[in-house]
Amino acid sequence: MKNSKVRKGLLALICLILVFFALDLAFPFNPDIRYATQITDPKGRVVHAFLSREDKWRLYSNVDEITPLLRKTLIYKEDQYFYYHPGVNPFAVVRAAVRNAFSGRRTSGASTITMQVVRLMDPRPRTYANKVVEMWHAFQLEMHYSKDEILQFYINLVPYGGNIEGIKAASLLYFGKAPQLLSLAEITALTIVPNRPSGLRPGTRNDALREARNAWLKRFAEDGLFDENVIRDALEEPLNIRRLQTPRLAPHLSIRLKQQFPDEPVIRTNLNLQAQSQIEEQVRNYINRRQLMNIHNAAVLVVNNETMEVEAYVGSADFNNPFDGGQVDGVRAVRSPGSTLKPLLYATAFDAGIITPKSVLNDVPGNFNGYEPENFDKHFNGAVTTEFALANSLNIPAVKVLKDIGTPALIAKLRKAGFKTVDKQAKDLGLSMILGGCGVTLEELTRLFAAFANEGKLRNLRLSDGDVLDKKGTPVLSEDATFLTTSILTQITRPDLPTNFDNTYHLPRIAWKTGTSYGKRDAWSIGYNRRYTVGVWVGNFSGEGVAELSGANTATPLLFSIFNALDYNSPKGWYKSPANISLRNVCPVSGDIPSDFCDHQVPDQYIVGVSAYRKCQHMRWVFTDVAGKMSYCTYCLPEKGLEKKAYPNLAPELIAFYELQKLPYQKIPPHNPKCERVFHEGAPLIVSPNDGSEYYIRKDEPQQIQLACQAANDVQEVYWYVNDKLYQKSPPQESVFLSPPLGRVKISCSDDKGRNADIWVVVKRM
Repeated sequence: MKNSKVRKGLLALICLILVFFALDLAFPFNPDIRYATQITDPKGRVVHAFLSREDKWRLYSNVDEITPLLRKTLIYKEDQYFYYHPGVNPFAVVRAAVRNAFSGRRTSGASTITMQVVRLMDPRPRTYANKVVEMWHAFQLEMHYSKDEILQFYINLVPYGGNIEGIKAASLLYFGKAPQLLSLAEITALTIVPNRPSGLRPGTRNDALREARNAWLKRFAEDGLFDENVIRDALEEPLNIRRLQTPRLAPHLSIRLKQQFPDEPVIRTNLNLQAQSQIEEQVRNYINRRQLMNIHNAAVLVVNNETMEVEAYVGSADFNNPFDGGQVDGVRAVRSPGSTLKPLLYATAFDAGIITPKSVLNDVPGNFNGYEPENFDKHFNGAVTTEFALANSLNIPAVKVLKDIGTPALIAKLRKAGFKTVDKQAKDLGLSMILGGCGVTLEELTRLFAAFANEGKLRNLRLSDGDVLDKKGTPVLSEDATFLTTSILTQITRPDLPTNFDNTYHLPRIAWKTGTSYGKRDAWSIGYNRRYTVGVWVGNFSGEGVAELSGANTATPLLFSIFNALDYNSPKGWYKSPANISLRNVCPVSGDIPSDFCDHQVPDQYIVGVSAYRKCQHMRWVFTDVAGKMSYCTYCLPEKGLEKKAYPNLAPELIAFYELQKLPYQKIPPHNPKCERVFHEGAPLIVSPNDGSEYYIRKDEPQQIQLACQAANDVQEVYWYVNDKLYQKSPPQESVFLSPPLGRVKISCSDDKGRNADIWVVVKRM
């Protein structure tokens, strides 16, 4: 009989459990909690916060943020048997029912923390029927969540008046600190506000809140919850609460990440909170001092080279300034790069073996199929070394090097480096791209220079902790080429060293490159050392140019200031020469391997097995008469009365430059006029007009076309032909102007050695 009752009891219990699970499956309780998005630093400190979709400051807190002090205080006050009941405290229910029955009205409740969580998740009118539903959902919560998770729900949802929900939001908005840093007095104040949110509202009812807080603290003391000295300190702690603003650092990055992860309650960035705050202030103050110069904005990106984490992200000088485009993200804005791509160009040429640091390039006027670039200062320097050309950011040598390696090669590098706008513009890009004739972003440039800092390996930037570190990276340049380029960019004897930084201890040890776009609309300065890469852009988002704007004197002072604050005298050391970099002596006139003519030599770094091995040809033997008035070729050598002399083997473009600038140089004497041999090599190079071009001439006002060429240095006269008819003879450096006929026109140029060059153009009437 007894066993039968036991079996029936067990059967009834099993049926009850099955019914319970069936009801749970049939009527699940799946709360949909929408949190406000918070952007944090790696330590979990809030950098920026956004309202939830319901315009609530409901900030998510995880279990780790519930300190033992907060847990102890909260549970003691709200639900002392929280860890022992299954969601509903039957004793509290019976006690409340008896009291309410005898008093005839509702004098006490029996809500547990779990039941309060249900009410916060699914608000209902306060009726007995809804109380039963609330209890049922409380059981369901206990089935599916741990006690710590339920407690976490509570601290995330508990109301604090207005649109503030959750202890984390209340802690930030009332005390300006994270919940982990709250004192016992502050925790007690926050735990009692939800019971009387209007009567104890922080910031407006501080006196009433202080009295209620102290009453609870004394109750804690009576019950022995905390030591007497802890209670005494809490009672003496002042309560000065006022409504604060949520953190507003890194607004551009925060908006970017929120758009990227719209449903994430917590987005953890890699920002260095101290550096971010400091650089934002630096940028704001720097631009404020330049407002009178009509310079209104700047953007800065700071990358940790080792981890590729973005430690500072400043999109504009003042996000809240609507007049100067404060909400435009300058880190992602497409701008003209000016000269900032030159390091990539020269490093690519180093890898191709075309040049070395001491290779000589001619910085002289030139015409590249109609493109005639100029230097920033409108001056030309003649023959210069590669390192001088890069350190001084000369335009003509850069265009010449790009012509040698080809624009497709540089575009391929930029595509590999992730330059999206360049990829879109690729088919329209020409030689002008190296001087800023393309679109880039500060983010792309900074990432590229971080590749220089990482021995030529390109790695992805890590904006948040969800971005995986690419340890290997993608090789864009060799370690050898990046080392040679870095060595040049580290030099401080250069024109883009800002005023007042020469011979000063404020100059950080970095490699850097400046850039100024056409029309002085963009000023750039990108620098790096072993530890950091910092990109700086200064200008106006409106695109308005400023005469005083330049990479050297506008962007670089801010770059230096940031480096001095971040990593002055970096402990990481400097770059060491790779094993494949070696030294060799070269001729300083050409940068090539010395020949018999080279009586002076200088050391030059080169890449073993890559850099070209060319014998110097800056001089050549010429046969002349004894007086040095006439030169001979091997075809017309006299039997006697001649001498063998060395003359400079100058390029035609350099001769034209010397002639134009009236600079003295050693000229080869005119060739023997009686020589009948026709030379086929070294014909004049016609630089204007452009071969294959179309020219439109107005009917009412016919324009003339300029005829210009570059000839060998022993040429005294050239002869211009139009459609095989002699038009005019002139010195090779002199420009000739032509009123061309309509249609397809043949233009020829012959020198006094009989060498000839032809081009064709089409002339049309407008």
